[in-house]
Amino acid sequence: MTQKKEPQLMQDITSLSKRRGFVFLSSEIYGGLGSVWDYGPLGVEMKNNIKQAWWKRNVYQRYDMEGLDCSILMHSDVWKASGHVGNFADLMVDCKECKKRHRQDHLKENKCPDCGGALTEPREFNLMFKTQIGSMEDSSAEIFLRPETAQGIFVNFKNVLNTSRKKIPFGIAQIGKSFRNEVTAGNFVFRCREFEQMEIEFFCRGEEADKWYKYWVNERLQWYKDMGIDPLNLKIREHAKDELAHYASGCSDIEYNFPFGWSELEGIANRGDYDLKQHAEFSKQDLTYFDTKTNERFLPFVVEPSGGVDRAFLAFLVDAYRIEELENGPRTVLGLHKDIAPIKTAVLPLLKKNTEIVEIAKKLRDDLSYDRRTVYDDTAAIGKLYRRQDEIGTLYCVTVDVDSLTDRQVTVRERDSMLQERISIDRLKEYLREKFNS
Repeated sequence: MTQKKEPQLMQDITSLSKRRGFVFLSSEIYGGLGSVWDYGPLGVEMKNNIKQAWWKRNVYQRYDMEGLDCSILMHSDVWKASGHVGNFADLMVDCKECKKRHRQDHLKENKCPDCGGALTEPREFNLMFKTQIGSMEDSSAEIFLRPETAQGIFVNFKNVLNTSRKKIPFGIAQIGKSFRNEVTAGNFVFRCREFEQMEIEFFCRGEEADKWYKYWVNERLQWYKDMGIDPLNLKIREHAKDELAHYASGCSDIEYNFPFGWSELEGIANRGDYDLKQHAEFSKQDLTYFDTKTNERFLPFVVEPSGGVDRAFLAFLVDAYRIEELENGPRTVLGLHKDIAPIKTAVLPLLKKNTEIVEIAKKLRDDLSYDRRTVYDDTAAIGKLYRRQDEIGTLYCVTVDVDSLTDRQVTVRERDSMLQERISIDRLKEYLREKFNS
């Protein structure tokens, strides 16, 4: 079912996120920090699941990929070589009336979109956060918080190549925090000043770069579909030639139909040999690859799939959110994919005052937790507990009732169909394992 894009939907998503513990505004008790977010108990589970699903697909299930975790702080020359120091800036304008700042390329007219006031002349605004390393605050100690994770992969290309003994073509995958001093941040977690990226730099021969570029566009699109995103809410937008960076021969965005419109979910770029060439020149190190079969030495080309964890998080939430009208009233459901859902199983005692029922339920919770995230809840009547678990995307509810004391069976309720089945306690773990692995 294609997600409807009602104007109210984004407000519903942000409300659900706060109410159920997915996302909180950072430093909220002090008034909050704009476009910086904290992930709550359910949010951190879901976010970790997204990263684990991505890592499993791109590292564990491939022969041609290695993982990496680079530091956030890097030598300042890295950002000179990459072009970020000189070029990583947006043209900004200020409203002379309401004093709000806007990106010039986001404006349709030459006036303030908020109040209609006149605008200042555009000027460059660097997006990198500066900081100092060491105890002396002078320019020699000035460094930056990384604005992307890619450069850490490029400067470690030879380290990974030598230690992993990989042959071209192969890739290096990384998930990590990045920081951009966005002025026009907004739309909840879509555009943040502190965010997480899931990036791959795939190294290949120049003559094979276009083939791998097309491969990664299709592969990354398929991952979102496999993780439950409605295909009708996804599309590929190939960049026009005048949009491309000077070093890129191709770039495509996987776009998602968010409540605020079609926007970038992930970008895939054919970056040529620009990155390794730049770092070889600035570092004076040999970053070429030697092919023992052909006896050639060359700089590999790079194809880069780069997606945001936070944007994927938002897309999965929006796509899974639905309200169903039932005979006994509406129910809100997060129909999240089994690999993405923050809670896999909830164990619920029908009578919390019955100590035998509670004892069985708590033991089941402990046993099931060894396989996957399982919770115990006895804080409401069973109908309300079901609705609560539906709203946070829990896949299965296991109810222990009076009959469980004699027949040693429990009721297993599936989230999407709401169908219930009596399962032997002795067979419960195996039953759920089969469901989750199917």
